[in-house]
Amino acid sequence: MKKLLDEFKAFAMRGNVVDMAVGIIIGLAFGKIVTALVDRILMPPIGWILGGVDFGAKRWIIGRSEAKFNDKGEQISKAKAGVEIGYGEFINTIINFVIVAFALFLLIKLMNQLKKKELATPAAPPAPAPDVVLLSEIRDLLKQGR
Repeated sequence: MKKLLDEFKAFAMRGNVVDMAVGIIIGLAFGKIVTALVDRILMPPIGWILGGVDFGAKRWIIGRSEAKFNDKGEQISKAKAGVEIGYGEFINTIINFVIVAFALFLLIKLMNQLKKKELATPAAPPAPAPDVVLLSEIRDLLKQGR
């Protein structure tokens, strides 16, 4: 059992697992920000432009029926509940996806530009090892005749 726990600890504490966990947490928080942006900032003006449409409330109801009564007021059939399709939420989710995809595109584009700049600047040559410096000095002294 101890060996299993040690293996799990080694797995869980590897750098890429921790990095992935941090990325997921940041991604979830970013998703909440985008959802708030779409639901509270972008969709109200779009709905207003389209004549007061609230996409989140848009639904399509299939198969609902009302209770039927005869002339005497006796119920002849019961009301049936319909199936509700919330296509407005689907529209909001698509807009969320487009915003997240565009933000990721911009982030990756920025990272690629920074990487290109890093590759374009030539790296300084590495400093020679101390023994190479010493041998170079000895060589120079021998050339001078000392």
